[in-house]
Amino acid sequence: DRFARMYAPAIGTGATMDYLGQTGRDALRGADIIKAAPEKYTSTIEYADNGIAKYLRDVARVHLADLGTQVFYTSHGPFDTHFNQPPMHARLWTEVSAAISDFFDDLREHDAADNLIMMIFTEFGRRVRDNGTGTDHGAGGGAFIIGDQVKGGMYGDYPSLKPEDLSQGDLAPSYDFRGFYASVVDQWLGLDPVPIVGGKFEQLQFV
Repeated sequence: DRFARMYAPAIGTGATMDYLGQTGRDALRGADIIKAAPEKYTSTIEYADNGIAKYLRDVARVHLADLGTQVFYTSHGPFDTHFNQPPMHARLWTEVSAAISDFFDDLREHDAADNLIMMIFTEFGRRVRDNGTGTDHGAGGGAFIIGDQVKGGMYGDYPSLKPEDLSQGDLAPSYDFRGFYASVVDQWLGLDPVPIVGGKFEQLQFV
């Protein structure tokens, strides 16, 4: 109520305040819609008890509410494993794998798995050489695209791990990540990727 009064129309406030008020009211209406989405959601899928599973369950709730949302984003970690990498990665990837399985089981239960794909990517890669029990920040890395409409397989060339083929100790990327994003933007969302990724890049035909 306090925010509703704050954003209520007022006489003589000017174009800027009118715009801000309308934006605030739109945000409040959107919040009410999203708040009501879980009330319409039912599922027999019992999601795993970890953070990313809970986030994906929330994504499913909003997606299945059919609000027209085209992009959802969440994250999981920490994958910044400078030490103790093997057990940390084993735990983290087990959590991610279980969460993704539950998420798509939920979508399939609602006949909604054919209109969604999932991108998994990271901010940065890791060095090839370990530092004892972990690896430090590096360039190059992998990305995943998952969904019932995805043409499965490995795209691109697996980078060489030979010391002479590295780029200052990093993997030498065989494919520009912007092409990966451009493929999704163009082939899945039906948008022009050029202004989004800043140019034309080779696309992958995975959808």
